Amino acid sequence: MAMDFSYKETWLHKINPSLKLLIMVFLFIHLLMIHNTNILINYMVGMLVLYLFFTGHPWKRLLVISIPFLLIFLTSSTSMIFFGKGEITWAKWGLVHITEESFFRGLHLGFRGISFAILGIVFALTTRPVYLFYSLMQQFKLKPKYAYSFMAAIRLIPLMIEEMQTLHYALQVRGVQGERGIKEFYKKIKAYSIPLLSQSIRRAYRIAVAMEAKRFTNHGNRTYFYRLSFSKFDVIFLCYLLVIIPLSYVTATHFPYFSITDVRFGS
Repeated sequence: MAMDFSYKETWLHKINPSLKLLIMVFLFIHLLMIHNTNILINYMVGMLVLYLFFTGHPWKRLLVISIPFLLIFLTSSTSMIFFGKGEITWAKWGLVHITEESFFRGLHLGFRGISFAILGIVFALTTRPVYLFYSLMQQFKLKPKYAYSFMAAIRLIPLMIEEMQTLHYALQVRGVQGERGIKEFYKKIKAYSIPLLSQSIRRAYRIAVAMEAKRFTNHGNRTYFYRLSFSKFDVIFLCYLLVIIPLSYVTATHFPYFSITDVRFGS
């Protein structure tokens, strides 16, 4: 049975993909420069609004996708909280040493990890790869031979997954999947890797020949099936960020969550 990944298109999907990519890169860099935990929490809430209400995906699917967010928060924060350094000790059990400084550093690291994950998944859920590469060709003048190569590689992923599943069933019928042990495990890897690698090489060669025949190496002007440009939705996205980012700083100053705000990870 085919899995249903249908979604409702929102204004986030209509933003120019190249502009969205550029803004996301800027937001990633900006996150690295935030050392105030209160600002980071407000920042995360602003991005969370986009994720929950404007990605167009069902709530159940968003909740399932959110599970790794919790794992990211727990793994990144607890490692810093339990084994970080600090002067004001809260608790100590053997190697575990919880201090006030390590606690806030752990929270800061966890919230930063969640913010990175939210930005990445918002971009992935609202951007079609085909539109992204068409936009890069039209707005950023990316050469077609590189853009179409990336698009061809992305479209090969479902084919490779299907081939791997077919190979899995074929090996299972032959009784290979029932064997255990290191030697049998090596045989399984060999049984999977060689057919998949040979198929990938043959398919890549056919794609390269087809692209050469269609003159993708030619530097002349090309026409595009999809014409992408800037629109009012780009302005809406920029206005949203211009409101959320300053608001995060203002609310963190007047309504802080924690008394300790500046968290740095230097020695």
